[in-house]
Amino acid sequence: MSTVWSSDCFSDLLCAEDSGILSGESPECSSDVESPACSEECIAGFIEGERHFVPGFDYLSRFHSQSLDVTARADSVAWILKVQSYYGFQPLTAYLSVNYLDRFLYSRRLPQANGWPMQLLSVACLSLAAKMEEPLVPSLLDLQVEGAKFIFEPRTVRRMELLVLSVLDWRLRSITPFSFIAFFACKLDPTATFIGFLISRATDIILSNIQESSFLEYWPSCIAAAAILSAADEIPNLSLQNPEHAESWCDGLSKEKIIGCYRLMQDLVVQNSRNKKSSPNVLPLQLRVTVRGRMRSSSDSLSPSFSLSSSSSSSPISYKRRKTNNCL
Repeated sequence: MSTVWSSDCFSDLLCAEDSGILSGESPECSSDVESPACSEECIAGFIEGERHFVPGFDYLSRFHSQSLDVTARADSVAWILKVQSYYGFQPLTAYLSVNYLDRFLYSRRLPQANGWPMQLLSVACLSLAAKMEEPLVPSLLDLQVEGAKFIFEPRTVRRMELLVLSVLDWRLRSITPFSFIAFFACKLDPTATFIGFLISRATDIILSNIQESSFLEYWPSCIAAAAILSAADEIPNLSLQNPEHAESWCDGLSKEKIIGCYRLMQDLVVQNSRNKKSSPNVLPLQLRVTVRGRMRSSSDSLSPSFSLSSSSSSSPISYKRRKTNNCL
Protein backbone atom coordinates (compact mmCIF):
# COMPACT_ATOMS: atom_id res chain seq x y z
CA MET A 1 0.00 0.00 0.00
CA SER A 2 1.40 3.39 -0.97
CA THR A 3 2.10 6.00 1.66
CA VAL A 4 1.00 9.61 1.20
CA TRP A 5 3.71 12.13 2.05
CA SER A 6 3.19 15.84 2.63
CA SER A 7 5.68 18.66 2.14
CA ASP A 8 6.78 18.39 5.79
CA CYS A 9 8.82 15.29 4.99
CA PHE A 10 10.74 17.32 2.42
CA SER A 11 12.17 19.93 4.78
CA ASP A 12 15.43 18.09 5.37
CA LEU A 13 16.19 18.02 1.64
CA LEU A 14 16.19 21.80 1.36
CA CYS A 15 18.94 24.20 2.34
CA ALA A 16 18.64 27.90 3.08
CA GLU A 17 20.11 28.90 -0.26
CA ASP A 18 17.39 26.99 -2.09
CA SER A 19 14.62 29.29 -0.88
CA GLY A 20 15.40 31.91 -3.53
CA ILE A 21 15.47 29.68 -6.57
CA LEU A 22 13.08 31.79 -8.60
CA SER A 23 14.91 35.05 -7.90
CA GLY A 24 17.71 36.55 -9.96
CA GLU A 25 18.41 36.29 -13.66
CA SER A 26 16.41 34.08 -15.94
CA PRO A 27 18.07 30.76 -16.86
CA GLU A 28 19.84 30.34 -20.15
CA CYS A 29 18.08 28.35 -22.84
CA SER A 30 20.09 26.20 -25.20
CA SER A 31 19.15 25.32 -28.73
CA ASP A 32 17.18 22.21 -29.61
CA VAL A 33 19.77 19.45 -29.69
CA GLU A 34 17.31 16.83 -30.92
CA SER A 35 16.91 18.30 -34.42
CA PRO A 36 17.24 15.48 -36.96
CA ALA A 37 18.96 17.64 -39.55
CA CYS A 38 22.39 18.23 -38.02
CA SER A 39 25.60 18.94 -39.89
CA GLU A 40 28.91 17.39 -38.98
CA GLU A 41 29.98 20.69 -37.46
CA CYS A 42 26.85 20.69 -35.29
CA ILE A 43 27.50 17.11 -34.15
CA ALA A 44 31.10 18.00 -33.33
CA GLY A 45 29.75 20.82 -31.18
CA PHE A 46 27.52 18.38 -29.34
CA ILE A 47 30.50 16.10 -28.70
CA GLU A 48 32.43 19.04 -27.34
CA GLY A 49 29.59 20.14 -25.07
CA GLU A 50 28.25 16.80 -23.84
CA ARG A 51 30.64 16.81 -20.90
CA HIS A 52 28.47 19.48 -19.28
CA PHE A 53 25.41 17.19 -19.23
CA VAL A 54 26.81 14.05 -17.61
CA PRO A 55 27.82 13.26 -14.02
CA GLY A 56 31.47 13.59 -13.02
CA PHE A 57 34.07 11.00 -13.96
CA ASP A 58 34.04 9.45 -10.48
CA TYR A 59 30.27 8.92 -10.38
CA LEU A 60 30.49 5.22 -11.26
CA SER A 61 33.18 4.61 -8.64
CA ARG A 62 30.81 5.87 -5.96
CA PHE A 63 28.52 2.94 -6.69
CA HIS A 64 31.47 0.56 -6.53
CA SER A 65 32.49 1.98 -3.17
CA GLN A 66 28.84 1.72 -2.02
CA SER A 67 28.64 5.41 -1.14
CA LEU A 68 25.69 5.34 -3.55
CA ASP A 69 23.17 2.49 -3.72
CA VAL A 70 23.25 0.88 -7.16
CA THR A 71 20.11 -1.13 -6.37
CA ALA A 72 18.16 1.99 -5.47
CA ARG A 73 19.19 3.60 -8.77
CA ALA A 74 18.21 0.49 -10.72
CA ASP A 75 14.79 0.43 -9.02
CA SER A 76 14.22 4.11 -9.77
CA VAL A 77 15.17 3.68 -13.44
CA ALA A 78 12.92 0.63 -13.72
CA TRP A 79 10.00 2.64 -12.30
CA ILE A 80 10.65 5.51 -14.74
CA LEU A 81 10.61 3.08 -17.66
CA LYS A 82 7.34 1.58 -16.44
CA VAL A 83 5.66 4.98 -16.30
CA GLN A 84 7.12 5.89 -19.69
CA SER A 85 5.56 2.76 -21.16
CA TYR A 86 2.29 3.29 -19.25
CA TYR A 87 1.71 6.76 -20.69
CA GLY A 88 3.46 6.21 -24.01
CA PHE A 89 6.07 8.89 -23.39
CA GLN A 90 8.86 9.38 -25.89
CA PRO A 91 12.13 7.49 -25.29
CA LEU A 92 13.86 10.85 -24.86
CA THR A 93 11.60 11.63 -21.89
CA ALA A 94 12.73 8.51 -20.05
CA TYR A 95 16.38 9.14 -20.85
CA LEU A 96 16.21 12.75 -19.70
CA SER A 97 14.59 11.63 -16.44
CA VAL A 98 17.47 9.29 -15.70
CA ASN A 99 19.98 11.93 -16.78
CA TYR A 100 18.52 14.45 -14.33
CA LEU A 101 18.52 11.81 -11.60
CA ASP A 102 22.19 10.88 -12.13
CA ARG A 103 23.37 14.48 -12.32
CA PHE A 104 21.49 15.30 -9.13
CA LEU A 105 22.87 12.30 -7.23
CA TYR A 106 26.39 13.25 -8.26
CA SER A 107 26.03 16.80 -6.93
CA ARG A 108 23.74 16.31 -3.94
CA ARG A 109 23.53 13.61 -1.30
CA LEU A 110 20.09 12.43 -0.23
CA PRO A 111 19.21 11.93 3.47
CA GLN A 112 18.68 8.24 2.69
CA ALA A 113 20.26 6.19 -0.09
CA ASN A 114 16.92 4.45 -0.58
CA GLY A 115 13.32 4.96 0.48
CA TRP A 116 11.09 7.98 0.06
CA PRO A 117 13.81 10.54 -0.90
CA MET A 118 14.83 8.47 -3.92
CA GLN A 119 11.20 7.98 -4.92
CA LEU A 120 10.53 11.70 -4.62
CA LEU A 121 13.58 12.49 -6.73
CA SER A 122 12.43 10.04 -9.40
CA VAL A 123 8.97 11.61 -9.58
CA ALA A 124 10.42 15.12 -9.82
CA CYS A 125 12.91 14.17 -12.56
CA LEU A 126 10.24 12.38 -14.59
CA SER A 127 7.86 15.31 -14.21
CA LEU A 128 10.49 17.79 -15.41
CA ALA A 129 11.43 15.61 -18.37
CA ALA A 130 7.79 15.17 -19.34
CA LYS A 131 7.25 18.93 -19.21
CA MET A 132 10.24 19.35 -21.51
CA GLU A 133 9.23 16.81 -24.15
CA GLU A 134 5.60 15.74 -23.92
CA PRO A 135 2.66 17.70 -25.40
CA LEU A 136 0.32 16.30 -22.73
CA VAL A 137 1.62 15.80 -19.21
CA PRO A 138 -0.36 13.94 -16.51
CA SER A 139 -0.98 15.61 -13.19
CA LEU A 140 1.61 15.06 -10.48
CA LEU A 141 -0.70 12.62 -8.71
CA ASP A 142 -1.51 10.69 -11.89
CA LEU A 143 2.20 10.45 -12.64
CA GLN A 144 2.77 8.36 -9.52
CA VAL A 145 1.57 5.02 -10.89
CA GLU A 146 3.05 1.61 -11.70
CA GLY A 147 3.89 0.48 -8.22
CA ALA A 148 5.04 3.74 -6.67
CA LYS A 149 5.86 2.94 -3.05
CA PHE A 150 5.09 6.44 -1.82
CA ILE A 151 2.54 8.98 -3.03
CA PHE A 152 3.58 12.62 -2.61
CA GLU A 153 1.39 15.69 -2.58
CA PRO A 154 1.77 17.94 -5.65
CA ARG A 155 3.28 20.78 -3.59
CA THR A 156 5.94 18.38 -2.29
CA VAL A 157 6.86 17.30 -5.82
CA ARG A 158 6.97 20.91 -7.01
CA ARG A 159 9.40 21.83 -4.24
CA MET A 160 11.59 18.91 -5.24
CA GLU A 161 11.43 20.06 -8.85
CA LEU A 162 12.78 23.46 -7.80
CA LEU A 163 15.61 21.79 -5.91
CA VAL A 164 16.50 19.66 -8.96
CA LEU A 165 16.43 22.75 -11.19
CA SER A 166 18.75 24.54 -8.79
CA VAL A 167 21.23 21.68 -8.55
CA LEU A 168 21.27 21.23 -12.35
CA ASP A 169 21.65 24.99 -12.83
CA TRP A 170 18.48 24.93 -14.94
CA ARG A 171 20.28 23.02 -17.70
CA LEU A 172 17.50 20.65 -18.72
CA ARG A 173 18.02 20.58 -22.48
CA SER A 174 20.66 17.88 -22.19
CA ILE A 175 22.75 16.36 -24.93
CA THR A 176 21.74 12.70 -25.11
CA PRO A 177 22.48 9.72 -27.36
CA PHE A 178 19.35 10.64 -29.32
CA SER A 179 21.19 13.78 -30.43
CA PHE A 180 23.54 11.56 -32.45
CA ILE A 181 21.82 8.37 -33.60
CA ALA A 182 20.25 9.80 -36.78
CA PHE A 183 23.58 11.27 -37.89
CA PHE A 184 25.52 8.09 -37.07
CA ALA A 185 22.91 5.97 -38.84
CA CYS A 186 23.44 8.02 -42.01
CA LYS A 187 27.19 7.54 -41.70
CA LEU A 188 26.81 3.78 -41.33
CA ASP A 189 24.21 3.46 -44.09
CA PRO A 190 24.85 6.19 -46.71
CA THR A 191 22.21 4.72 -49.03
CA ALA A 192 19.57 5.23 -46.30
CA THR A 193 18.20 1.76 -46.97
CA PHE A 194 18.01 0.75 -43.31
CA ILE A 195 17.95 4.15 -41.62
CA GLY A 196 14.52 3.63 -40.03
CA PHE A 197 15.44 0.26 -38.57
CA LEU A 198 18.83 1.45 -37.30
CA ILE A 199 17.34 4.41 -35.45
CA SER A 200 14.45 2.40 -34.00
CA ARG A 201 16.62 -0.53 -32.92
CA ALA A 202 19.33 1.72 -31.49
CA THR A 203 16.68 3.53 -29.46
CA ASP A 204 15.49 0.23 -28.01
CA ILE A 205 19.06 -0.79 -27.18
CA ILE A 206 19.76 2.51 -25.41
CA LEU A 207 16.64 2.26 -23.25
CA SER A 208 17.17 -1.41 -22.46
CA ASN A 209 20.68 -0.66 -21.14
CA ILE A 210 19.93 2.56 -19.28
CA GLN A 211 19.31 0.64 -16.07
CA GLU A 212 22.81 -0.85 -16.14
CA SER A 213 25.21 1.33 -14.12
CA SER A 214 28.24 0.20 -16.16
CA PHE A 215 27.18 2.51 -18.99
CA LEU A 216 27.70 5.53 -16.72
CA GLU A 217 31.33 5.32 -17.76
CA TYR A 218 30.47 6.35 -21.34
CA TRP A 219 29.26 9.65 -22.72
CA PRO A 220 26.17 10.06 -24.94
CA SER A 221 28.03 10.14 -28.28
CA CYS A 222 29.85 6.93 -27.43
CA ILE A 223 26.61 5.19 -26.36
CA ALA A 224 24.89 6.32 -29.58
CA ALA A 225 27.72 5.01 -31.78
CA ALA A 226 27.81 1.67 -29.95
CA ALA A 227 24.02 1.34 -30.19
CA ILE A 228 24.06 1.99 -33.94
CA LEU A 229 26.80 -0.63 -34.38
CA SER A 230 24.82 -3.12 -32.29
CA ALA A 231 21.71 -2.46 -34.39
CA ALA A 232 23.75 -2.96 -37.57
CA ASP A 233 24.76 -6.44 -36.37
CA GLU A 234 21.16 -7.53 -36.96
CA ILE A 235 21.29 -6.54 -40.65
CA PRO A 236 23.26 -8.96 -42.88
CA ASN A 237 24.36 -6.19 -45.26
CA LEU A 238 25.79 -4.12 -42.40
CA SER A 239 26.89 -6.76 -39.89
CA LEU A 240 30.49 -6.73 -41.18
CA GLN A 241 31.05 -3.13 -40.16
CA ASN A 242 34.25 -2.66 -38.14
CA PRO A 243 33.60 -0.81 -34.87
CA GLU A 244 37.01 0.82 -35.16
CA HIS A 245 35.80 2.78 -38.19
CA ALA A 246 33.17 4.58 -36.11
CA GLU A 247 35.83 6.99 -34.93
CA SER A 248 35.88 8.51 -38.41
CA TRP A 249 32.18 9.44 -38.29
CA CYS A 250 32.93 12.75 -36.60
CA ASP A 251 35.74 14.63 -34.89
CA GLY A 252 35.99 14.09 -31.17
CA LEU A 253 34.94 10.43 -31.04
CA SER A 254 37.12 7.97 -29.13
CA LYS A 255 37.77 4.61 -30.76
CA GLU A 256 38.64 2.94 -27.46
CA LYS A 257 35.52 4.20 -25.73
CA ILE A 258 33.24 3.19 -28.60
CA ILE A 259 34.70 -0.31 -28.76
CA GLY A 260 34.45 -0.72 -24.97
CA CYS A 261 30.81 0.39 -24.94
CA TYR A 262 30.00 -1.77 -27.96
CA ARG A 263 31.49 -4.88 -26.33
CA LEU A 264 29.57 -4.18 -23.14
CA MET A 265 26.34 -4.05 -25.14
CA GLN A 266 27.21 -7.35 -26.83
CA ASP A 267 27.94 -9.00 -23.48
CA LEU A 268 24.56 -7.88 -22.14
CA VAL A 269 22.81 -9.23 -25.23
CA VAL A 270 24.45 -12.63 -24.71
CA GLN A 271 23.63 -12.56 -21.00
CA ASN A 272 19.98 -11.71 -21.64
CA SER A 273 19.68 -14.48 -24.23
CA ARG A 274 21.10 -17.00 -21.76
CA ASN A 275 18.67 -15.88 -19.08
CA LYS A 276 15.77 -16.37 -21.49
CA LYS A 277 16.95 -19.87 -22.40
CA SER A 278 17.47 -20.88 -18.76
CA SER A 279 14.01 -19.71 -17.68
CA PRO A 280 11.42 -22.54 -17.91
CA ASN A 281 8.63 -22.22 -20.42
CA VAL A 282 5.51 -22.17 -18.23
CA LEU A 283 2.13 -22.20 -19.85
CA PRO A 284 -0.42 -19.63 -18.70
CA LEU A 285 -2.80 -20.86 -16.00
CA GLN A 286 -5.90 -20.84 -18.18
CA LEU A 287 -4.12 -22.75 -20.96
CA ARG A 288 -2.83 -25.37 -18.50
CA VAL A 289 -6.29 -25.85 -17.04
CA THR A 290 -7.80 -26.15 -20.51
CA VAL A 291 -5.23 -28.69 -21.67
CA ARG A 292 -5.53 -30.79 -18.54
CA GLY A 293 -9.29 -30.59 -18.71
CA ARG A 294 -9.20 -31.92 -22.26
CA MET A 295 -6.75 -34.68 -21.35
CA ARG A 296 -8.98 -35.78 -18.51
CA SER A 297 -12.08 -35.56 -20.68
CA SER A 298 -10.84 -38.47 -22.80
CA SER A 299 -11.02 -40.80 -19.80
CA ASP A 300 -14.02 -39.26 -18.05
CA SER A 301 -16.13 -38.92 -21.25
CA LEU A 302 -16.56 -35.21 -20.61
CA SER A 303 -17.09 -32.57 -23.27
CA PRO A 304 -13.74 -31.79 -24.98
CA SER A 305 -14.48 -28.05 -24.94
CA PHE A 306 -14.27 -27.77 -21.15
CA SER A 307 -12.17 -24.84 -19.90
CA LEU A 308 -12.28 -22.13 -17.29
CA SER A 309 -14.31 -19.91 -19.56
CA SER A 310 -16.74 -22.59 -20.77
CA SER A 311 -20.10 -23.36 -19.17
CA SER A 312 -21.02 -26.71 -17.65
CA SER A 313 -24.29 -28.48 -16.97
CA SER A 314 -23.01 -29.84 -13.64
CA SER A 315 -23.82 -28.27 -10.31
CA PRO A 316 -21.66 -25.34 -9.13
CA ILE A 317 -20.06 -27.47 -6.41
CA SER A 318 -18.96 -30.20 -8.83
CA TYR A 319 -17.74 -27.57 -11.27
CA LYS A 320 -15.57 -25.97 -8.59
CA ARG A 321 -14.19 -29.37 -7.63
CA ARG A 322 -13.32 -30.20 -11.23
CA LYS A 323 -11.72 -26.78 -11.72
CA THR A 324 -9.66 -27.15 -8.51
CA ASN A 325 -8.52 -30.64 -9.47
CA ASN A 326 -7.51 -29.44 -12.90
CA CYS A 327 -5.48 -26.60 -11.39
CA LEU A 328 -3.71 -29.08 -9.11
